[in-house]
Amino acid sequence: MDRSSLSRSRRLAPVVAVAAAAALTLAGCSSSSGGKKAEEGGANASAGRATTARMTVALVTHQAPGDTFWDIVRKGAEAAAAKDNIKLIYSHDPNAGQQAGLVQNAVDQKVDGIAITLAKPDAMKDVVSKATAAKIPVVGLNSGVSDWKKLGLLEFFGQDETVAGEALGKRLNQEGAKKAVCVIQEQGNIGLTQRCDGVKKTFSGTTETLYVNGTDMPSVQSTITAKLKQDAAIDYVVALGAPYALTAVQSVGETGSKAKVATFDLNKDLTNAIKKGTIQFAVDQQPYLQGYLAIDSLWLYKNNGNYSGGGEQPVLTGPAFVDKSNVDTIARFAAKGTR
Repeated sequence: MDRSSLSRSRRLAPVVAVAAAAALTLAGCSSSSGGKKAEEGGANASAGRATTARMTVALVTHQAPGDTFWDIVRKGAEAAAAKDNIKLIYSHDPNAGQQAGLVQNAVDQKVDGIAITLAKPDAMKDVVSKATAAKIPVVGLNSGVSDWKKLGLLEFFGQDETVAGEALGKRLNQEGAKKAVCVIQEQGNIGLTQRCDGVKKTFSGTTETLYVNGTDMPSVQSTITAKLKQDAAIDYVVALGAPYALTAVQSVGETGSKAKVATFDLNKDLTNAIKKGTIQFAVDQQPYLQGYLAIDSLWLYKNNGNYSGGGEQPVLTGPAFVDKSNVDTIARFAAKGTR
């Protein structure tokens, strides 16, 4: 599809988005349900799985060791792959150069499509160009909402991290917070930086950024603990991921601080902490949906020439707040590892 056709298709973006959402609803939490019809009329379609030609798709993320967020992304991707008759190759590395190398490996393997995260977009620029030159479609997810079009990706699935941060900052105002520390677990990650910048933009109190080594959880705890001991005025710790929020709770308990904890992203333990009240709320970006839609979009592109968002707008999966008012509903899915 040429770019002029892409532009004309922009008006169809809502229809495409609804179609993708419908496909997800049919799939539910089971990879054995909700397959697509391979041919018009579906006479030759197998129940629950596409009968189109087998595809190979690479999913390459910046997952760091121990970060359970990416387990949820992967589950969504695997559900879409099972439904769409796709062989999914998953790889990850938090080092931007190494991640780019993994994308190059996918290009060398001549896969049918690539889904990538753009935590550090500049490091991905050259390898995305190589994939495009090799006529391999590339879509983005999770990180890179401000850069996916610049790099020439077809589509993007995730949340606008600045908007998410702004929403959290407004929530802090409602909570009556006066001083917050925003904990960044990976320095240089553009999405994490945008979250804290968004908080600062709308929060009427004082915000300070604290950098920690997200690959070393004991170090994360000791750094947050030291900060709380140093500054008793901190009344909110804002974490940027579920494991770090849970660690922040330990630091609060260790210091006897009166600070409360809020976070971005969920997992099973995090939802339990919201129930208990040790974490006040979380901003959910629906990582399962990101993985699912990214892989499903490559099937749609190959088999029907679709661009979700018309190739012009991202498909947003968040932000949404999870707190005591709705955590019981969300926790049922978190227990399955899909929220």
